[in-house]
Amino acid sequence: MPTLASGLSFIDLEFLGRRHAIATGVVQSPGSVALVDPGPTTCLPVLERELARSGIGLADVTDVLLTHIHLDHAGSVGTLVQRDPTLRVHVHERGAPHLVDPSRLLESATRLYGDQMERLWGDVRPVAQANINVVRGGETVVVGGRAFAVAYTPGHASHHVSYFDASSGVAFVGDTAGVSVDGGYVLPPTPPPDIDLELWAASVATIERWSPATLFLTHFGPVMTVRPHLRALLENLATVAALVRASLAWEGSDTDRQARFVDQLRLELRRQMSEVQSMSYEATTPLDLMWLGLARYWRKRGG
Repeated sequence: MPTLASGLSFIDLEFLGRRHAIATGVVQSPGSVALVDPGPTTCLPVLERELARSGIGLADVTDVLLTHIHLDHAGSVGTLVQRDPTLRVHVHERGAPHLVDPSRLLESATRLYGDQMERLWGDVRPVAQANINVVRGGETVVVGGRAFAVAYTPGHASHHVSYFDASSGVAFVGDTAGVSVDGGYVLPPTPPPDIDLELWAASVATIERWSPATLFLTHFGPVMTVRPHLRALLENLATVAALVRASLAWEGSDTDRQARFVDQLRLELRRQMSEVQSMSYEATTPLDLMWLGLARYWRKRGG
């Protein structure tokens, strides 16, 4: 496993057989292992294999830190808890009820992904309330021998939190700091239903106040150029949001507007990086869902 710092590493979950799409953080100390965003159930065989290569079994995992409950980050949690009923799951208070009863989460995801649900995410099982430690932001959570500061960081999702280990300078930021594969374009993932541009900017400021040395992105991996990365995120978020806002006045149906937006954004991604690199972005951040999330945001505000 690539190392972030002593006792901190990460695993490439090889989502859909593609490298550099979804990463899981691993926090390790004698007698304690924690996973940050263990990914979807479809990736559990890779997670288990890569842990075993470092001498870790799933039975050694004591805690899971969730930045948020989207299925690419948290879909496997119920399965992990069923395998080990002592596992502790740390999640924001707004996300916790949807782990206990994932029916509404699955209904929402099915509207977006349709008949691809099983192929993408696999089985999604409930988590017993007794296994959940609710966080709100402002707490300290001790897992894997480290004390993580917790901050509430909405904007991408209303139930998003980030975790900061001051001793290493590593901040696990989920999707709040966007998607960047192999140092490429910093793409803001904007799926429905919770996108909020003002809250997102405030969350970036929250992360900056930590003065982290490293941002750990679920999509994908460590970023050491923290301030330039966050500036690029906010600039690209503003650009993409403005494009979607303008698209609402384009002639045609929403399907037409969405398709035109996807074509424009895909062209920009391909202009800046290789097709292989670009496809890693689209594996976890479907561009059509970006339009849906931002169109919903603007329409809630009257366009």
